[in-house]
Amino acid sequence: MLIASVHFLFIIFIVMLSLVMILVTIVLIYNFIEYKESVRATAWSVIIDKKISEVIVYDDEIPVNPQFNILVLRKPFKIIFLQRLVESEKKFSGAAKNKIKDLFKEYNLRDVAINKLDQKKPYLIAQGILELTVMDQEEAAPKISLFLSHPSQQVYLEAQYAMVRLKGFEGLNFLDTFSSKISEWQQLRLLLSISSLPEDADITIGRWLGSSNDSVVIFTLKLIKKFQLLSFYSKITELLNTSAVEVKIKSIQTLMSLENPETVAHLSTIYNDQPDDVRVEILRVIKVSKDHCCTDLLKREIFEGNTSGIKVNAAQALYELGYHEYLSELLSKEDLSEESVQIIKYALQEKVC
Repeated sequence: MLIASVHFLFIIFIVMLSLVMILVTIVLIYNFIEYKESVRATAWSVIIDKKISEVIVYDDEIPVNPQFNILVLRKPFKIIFLQRLVESEKKFSGAAKNKIKDLFKEYNLRDVAINKLDQKKPYLIAQGILELTVMDQEEAAPKISLFLSHPSQQVYLEAQYAMVRLKGFEGLNFLDTFSSKISEWQQLRLLLSISSLPEDADITIGRWLGSSNDSVVIFTLKLIKKFQLLSFYSKITELLNTSAVEVKIKSIQTLMSLENPETVAHLSTIYNDQPDDVRVEILRVIKVSKDHCCTDLLKREIFEGNTSGIKVNAAQALYELGYHEYLSELLSKEDLSEESVQIIKYALQEKVC
């Protein structure tokens, strides 16, 4: 009985050892393959970079590279070639950028990028969209538009950027039905991709200002600010009645950028009805505008403000408006609280000990 148990344990040990050896072998083989592919990719990148450099440097007669001409027939090489072109395109401008795009067309790399759109892995789809976008493949826009509602955030963000980069203002049509939040970074990418507005843009922009998606409204406000669309001034003031604090703050910033002389006076009339964060933004606007119509409001808020942030901004605004002596006189009052002393000294740009 004892011998049988020992024999059974020995067999289990041999089996486990064999499994470990098999796993170790698989890992070694996998690492070896990965290493070979890495070495190959590095070698190919050198060849590709040389080709790109030659195309940019030489105007007409480009040195013949038999090795490149053979490798470019292979799909794995084309994939790396396309990646290097996309990376290089970001580094150049003018004629050099155009030559890089000529390489893209000459070696029919569009098919490589389009093929990625048919893959199941989100990162490959997003990569393909980016490649087509960077190479200005406007004819691919209809296919890319199909990914605007893709479940993967990585994919639909890239599709949004692509549509705007390729179609300009028209590419923003997805905002009509977009329900997710547009991040600050994505908003910046989209804004930088729009260089002009069509004549009938006001109708569309007005519709976006009424969107139920706060991030769409905020993006629209940034668009109005960028192109200084003064005709939307009254509609923006209406947004100050919304319950969304972020929308209110961005509306105030946009109103200020439109430089209407009535802005500060209007903001002072709605000040008391606003939450603290919005009040702080209004005080900042008053400080920047240097409008003296709100002096009484500022003096009151130094002492009665709901938060320290409100009090500090009120004091700073008074300083910017030239009320240095008034602030200095307040410091001489014996009944002044320690908090008020520190706030006023801070406004006077004195070091608080």
